[in-house]
Amino acid sequence: QVQLVESGGGLVQAGGSLRLSCAASGRTFSSANMGWYRQAPGKEREFVAISGYLGSTYYLESVKGRFTISRDNAKNTLYLQMNSLKPEDTAVYYCAKKIGNTKPPMYDYWGQGTQVTVSS
Repeated sequence: QVQLVESGGGLVQAGGSLRLSCAASGRTFSSANMGWYRQAPGKEREFVAISGYLGSTYYLESVKGRFTISRDNAKNTLYLQMNSLKPEDTAVYYCAKKIGNTKPPMYDYWGQGTQVTVSS
């Protein structure tokens, strides 16, 4: 069983920054591919970024150059550094554990989400 707990969301002005954290329980974090997703009001959940356990990263095109995903395996924690935030980044952000190397990607554990609101 894996539990994921996000934190770090909040209200920020456009152009500002936030760092989200996702604390994971269990012993599988260091060998897991971990992702961030977001869901804006009235929209479907969308992929934001993923951190492969071997060090690879991949981003949604619209966040490239602004967001950075990272992880600290010693702390079982996934991060999402978000800079130059825009109002369209407003959403609930979720972290999730990917099932192996499934394609299309499938996730078996999700956090409860943390709200990010960017004012214009």
